[in-house]
Amino acid sequence: MDPKTTAVVLIEYQNDFVSEGGALHAAVAGVMEKTNMLANTLATVEAAREAGATIVLVPITFAPDYHEISASPYGILKGVVDSNAFKKGSWGAEIVDALKPKDEDILIEGKRGLCGFASTNLDFVLRARGIRTIALGGFLTNCCVESTMRTAYEKGYEVVTLTDCTAALSEEEQRLSVEKNYPMFSRPLTHDAFLTELNGGASGGQTRGYAA
Repeated sequence: MDPKTTAVVLIEYQNDFVSEGGALHAAVAGVMEKTNMLANTLATVEAAREAGATIVLVPITFAPDYHEISASPYGILKGVVDSNAFKKGSWGAEIVDALKPKDEDILIEGKRGLCGFASTNLDFVLRARGIRTIALGGFLTNCCVESTMRTAYEKGYEVVTLTDCTAALSEEEQRLSVEKNYPMFSRPLTHDAFLTELNGGASGGQTRGYAA
């Protein structure tokens, strides 16, 4: 795995998910703790950045009245609206302090739905930088991470999912996504196995589990 053509793509590491007091934090806190996802992500970012990989952050934000989406949202977006989450300019929508972008990192704006590619220039940026491999982490395991994974797979990227850098609303959803869906559209790796490959080591670390 060549760091120069690899990007770590971090989805929705925002206070509303990551931080105590965030609108949706309580819903994901249990799985975050189980996977140790924040600490694992921080370790991944530091090591990948040092190796020369590109760090890409993809937050989701909405206007205060959510006028970018349907007036009658349903499914996961209804949950966002009902919880008043990810309002642009709010503390909850800010990227968590520990992952504030460095000068060399890339911040992708415009995400309004589930897939990180759908309403953004993510694909343009990755291709312009010659990225061939993307490693995905973030929220929710079975929603925005999975949607982005599927699109990346169909766009021809080599896709890695960082199984212990993701979190869902329940351990059951986490396990089923990682064990059943992720292997269909990516190579599921723990963050340690990914970093081993990124630094030129052979890895037998492909995994369908998600323990740290």
